Order: sequence, then C-alpha cells, then structure tokens
Amino acid sequence: MAMGIFSRLVQVIKSNLNDLLNRSEDAEKMLNQVVSEMADQLISAKKQVAGAIADEKRLSKQLEQEQANATDWEKRAMLALKANDEPLAREALVRKRDHEGLAANFHEQWSKQHAAVEQLKTALSSLNDKIEETKRKKNLLIARKTRAAAQQSIQETMSGLRDQGVFNTFERMAAKVDQIEAEAEAHAELAEQNTGDALASRFSKLERDAGADDELLMLKQKMGLSLPAAPWFAELPVHAEVDANLVERSAEATFEDDESDKTAPRRVGR
Repeated sequence: MAMGIFSRLVQVIKSNLNDLLNRSEDAEKMLNQVVSEMADQLISAKKQVAGAIADEKRLSKQLEQEQANATDWEKRAMLALKANDEPLAREALVRKRDHEGLAANFHEQWSKQHAAVEQLKTALSSLNDKIEETKRKKNLLIARKTRAAAQQSIQETMSGLRDQGVFNTFERMAAKVDQIEAEAEAHAELAEQNTGDALASRFSKLERDAGADDELLMLKQKMGLSLPAAPWFAELPVHAEVDANLVERSAEATFEDDESDKTAPRRVGR
C-alpha cells in the first residue's frame, strides 16, 4: 500500500515536470510551478497517509474489542461452572475461541497496517524534505539558468564575430576613410599653393618655432638646467668695465675698417 501511494505520486510529479520542461520558456515561472505542483501532491499524499493511519487505529480498536469479547466469554464460562452448568460453560468457551480467532486476524491486519503506516510516514517526511530543499535551491537554479542563457548568447555573438566578412567590411571602410582624408589634405595643399598662402604658411611655421624656442629656454631656466654660454667679455669683473668698453670700441673700429675695404675701389694690375 505504501509503495502504491508514493509510486503514483512520483509518476504524477514526473509527468508534470516533463510537461513543464518541454514547454518552459521562463525558468523562474517553471520552477515556481514545479514547487506548487509538488506542494499540491504533498497535500494529497498527507491525506492518503492520514487515511492509512485511520485504518490502523480502526483495526487496533477492533482487535481490542475482540480481545475484550474473548475475555468476557471466558468469565461467563467460569460463571456457568460455578453454577454446575458444564454444557453452558462449554458453549461459552466455544464463543470465546471464536472471538480469539477474530482477535488474531485483526492483530495480523493491524501489524501489517502499522508497518505500512510507518513506511508512509518515512516516505512522506523524505518527500517533504525534498520539497523544502527544492524551494531553497529554486533561486540557485534560476541563477544557473540565467547564466547558461548569457553564456549561450555570448557564444552566439562570438560565432558572429568570427565571420571574416564583418572584419573585411570594416577594413574596407577604414581604407576608404584614409583615402578621403589623404585627398582632402592634397586639395588643401594645392589650394595654398594656388592662392599664394604658401609663403604665409612658412612664416607662420617660423613664428611657431621661435615661440617654441622661447618656451624651451624659459623651461630650462625654471628647471635650473644649463643655459647657452655667455660672451667672453661678460665674464670680466666689475672693475674691468673700462677695458670692456675699450674692447667694444676696438671691435667697432675693426668692423668699420672691414666695411671701408669693401667699398674702396680696387686697383687693376698692369
């Protein structure tokens, strides 16, 4: 009886689970429905176990009643013997044996029912534990399903990225953009040459370079790095100011002589 009840219960649960798995689209909804189905089946199993326990109690009461009847007929047989009525005592003992036989049958049925009830209680407790475990693991199963779906999506995306046609298209687009940029630079260069802006561009470059040189010098001064060497007369002491002036005038005179030589008429050799 115990195995029959729970074998039917397991078959019902398996059937419902297989149906849910075949048509499941939402993992969380499916698991909630599974837990709900199992809870409903547990309630049905508890009712059947309760019925089995009731049968056991009924058999126990019938056993006790037959035992009591046998005892009563034995007392009546003793009472007949006291009254010196052996035939009546004999009939009372026959009835006593009948109740004892019934009591033995009820005891056998009660023993079997009691064993079946204990099995049902154990199976019911195990089923209840598994349902509670399923409830606890429901969120974990949902997380695993979500992770599996994410991994599947990633794999599908990676499979698409492995298509060389996508990368080839991207490379062709990049080459086309490079070509457009090069053509634009070439047109700009030609426009400068044709409009006379090339000279202005050269002077602009010189001005930018000069500005960069000034900033470099200021940065070196700020960092305490070596500066360009000063003229040799800048190293003279303060008291040699007169000599420095003499050197300056001498340099000017030398420059004037050089200029005179350049402007003087050359003699033509005969």
